[in-house]
Amino acid sequence: MLSLQQAIDLSLKNSKNLRIANAKIEEATASVKEATDRQLPDFNVSANYLRLNNANIDLKSSSGSGGGSPSINQALYGIASLSLPVYNGGKIKYGIESARYLEKATKLDAEKNKDEVIFNTTKAYINLYKSYEAVQLVKENLQSSLSRDTNFTNLEKNGLLARNDLLKSQLQSSNIELSLLDAENNFKLATVNMNLMLGLPETDPILLDTAFMNTNQELKNFTDYEMMALQNRKDIQAAGFRKKAAATAIKSARAESYPTIALSGGYIAAYVPNFVTITNAVNIGVGVQYNLASLWKTNTKLKQATAREKQAIAGEEMLNDGVRLEINQDYQNYLLSRKKIEVYEKALAQATENYRITNNKYVNSLVTLTDLLDADVAKLQAKLNIAFAKADAVLAYSKLLQTAGLLSN
Repeated sequence: MLSLQQAIDLSLKNSKNLRIANAKIEEATASVKEATDRQLPDFNVSANYLRLNNANIDLKSSSGSGGGSPSINQALYGIASLSLPVYNGGKIKYGIESARYLEKATKLDAEKNKDEVIFNTTKAYINLYKSYEAVQLVKENLQSSLSRDTNFTNLEKNGLLARNDLLKSQLQSSNIELSLLDAENNFKLATVNMNLMLGLPETDPILLDTAFMNTNQELKNFTDYEMMALQNRKDIQAAGFRKKAAATAIKSARAESYPTIALSGGYIAAYVPNFVTITNAVNIGVGVQYNLASLWKTNTKLKQATAREKQAIAGEEMLNDGVRLEINQDYQNYLLSRKKIEVYEKALAQATENYRITNNKYVNSLVTLTDLLDADVAKLQAKLNIAFAKADAVLAYSKLLQTAGLLSN
């Protein structure tokens, strides 16, 4: 036994798409950490051992006279340096800000993926329900048809029914059997799809809980759904954060034209046999760097960042328009599904009554067997239509909630 809510819980737990989304969140979080780490000092340590071959060294004394030349054929030195950025035009600050905006957008993308998983599970569950109902209704119709064949066979043996009419009835039973084979095959495929989506063995049978068909579907005004969609849709919120990240990237690109200032410190040690030994050579200072070429070179990074911001703004506007259109479509589709239920209920009552009247007429030899069989097919189709229409209404309501950003609630 598997309820719709249990199916949703399992799909959220085992969804491959959500695993990918969570990995993207981890990547975005790591990018924020990387941007934050740029505030920390850089510390480098290096050591070198050099082998020299017949080095010519000419030493001068302070009085200018030449001194003896030591024999040097090797050297060893090590350097430790520390650099702390003090000012760089805000590039680090804007980098952190942009990374955080993108992290928020990635998390919202994951929430959107969650809504899609919920809707896809609901759709698969309803498809499984529809295929199950089709099997049951066709089985019921087949039993009725086979029972009619049995009665007609007895009548034909007693000379009360033409053999041609018996063959027509048996042919209809064969057609119903073929329909049942198709319905059972569809049900098996729907079951496999459902199991794979839920992370269950694909051959596991599933017994559906039809309580979801009785869920109260309270419909609000269209303007309410449109307003909630623009407020709650995760993709719209994510687009807003990406637009902010693009605007921050422009600030970072402008910072390229500012100088950078850093505190620096270091330690140097060297040993050259027969020549010099250096220890405790500690240094500290301030470094300033400015690229004068930025005065006459075009800042292409700024142009690129500005173009990306324009794309983000246009993309957000297109997304808003798309959401409005989608809300209109889904709202009208749900209203249409409810109206279809009303029409199909009337059609089922009409088909049932038509079959009853046609059957009575056939018993009294007022209509042909073909008329009776047609009435039987119409009644079966009416039953299928009403069962499918009710399931489609549930799915249409779920789609409306997804578009409005309310499905995960």
